[in-house]
Amino acid sequence: MLSPKNRMRHSSEFGSVMRSGKRSSRETLGVVYLSPPTVGSGTGTDPEPPRVGFVVSKAVGGAVVRKRVQRRLRHLMRSRLGDLPDGSLLVVRAKPSSATARNEELAAQLDSAIAAAKRPKSASRRRRGRGRTRPPEGPANGEAEGNRRPEAAGERWASR
Repeated sequence: MLSPKNRMRHSSEFGSVMRSGKRSSRETLGVVYLSPPTVGSGTGTDPEPPRVGFVVSKAVGGAVVRKRVQRRLRHLMRSRLGDLPDGSLLVVRAKPSSATARNEELAAQLDSAIAAAKRPKSASRRRRGRGRTRPPEGPANGEAEGNRRPEAAGERWASR
């Protein structure tokens, strides 16, 4: 069981994580990680512990199945709290296949998803647009202007 200080309970916390966090998904679950805010170290207060929230929808199963999945995920997260920095927020979302997955499989996928979500973005892997580039202005595919096909219904072939 997670202690109350390590649990997310307010919808505003869930909303901020879902809106601003970094996502990572696997076959049986998905995680959204929000790193702790960077503030000056001159504050005299103790840092907040990492907090974890769980989302288990009705697509996973009935109430008994959903509660069982939530308990399993909570138990797995208890030993992984030390890997999260103080003040960080994590939402674990169970997918329908998590109801039938074995504990070892859930643990491996949870570790993988958390590691991927915590990994900083690198410039080399950044996606730009949809992968298509704009065609160059002028004749298509480097053809000469006279070799193009007529586009409009009334347009005739260009003579040489």
